[in-house]
Amino acid sequence: MKRYTKNEAAIAALNAEQYRVTQRSGTEYPGTGEYLHNDAPGIYVDIVSGEPLFASSDKFESGCGWPSFTKPIVPEYVNESRDASHGMIRTEVRSTHGDSHLGHVFPDGPRDRGGLRYCINSASLRFIPLEQMEAEGYGEYIDQVEVQ
Repeated sequence: MKRYTKNEAAIAALNAEQYRVTQRSGTEYPGTGEYLHNDAPGIYVDIVSGEPLFASSDKFESGCGWPSFTKPIVPEYVNESRDASHGMIRTEVRSTHGDSHLGHVFPDGPRDRGGLRYCINSASLRFIPLEQMEAEGYGEYIDQVEVQ
């Protein structure tokens, strides 16, 4: 089984926006994220640790301005905690091994798919297309990617 850790070299390679989002719990401006309109089959991994987070088959258009997913690939790789910043109560999601701020989860997702909306910053993710998953060590998750 692959091991995922907070990778200092990966942190040093982040651009300013990726660093602000993942390491300082920032948020991208709505509608600006690289993966908002990505419809290609594949998986999204933590940009710092590489741990698999979300599959394209669980991505949906929520209209919120950020990529939205109904569930994580491996629930143990996504930690949830109470976030009372910005004058509201929300549930923050962070990667387990990389401790990267990913975004927030809300209970207003598609009811027929579990009812959750993981609202995720593109800056915290790296997309791995289906055709590269095996070569990059994510072959065990191919069955979770629905080819469109």
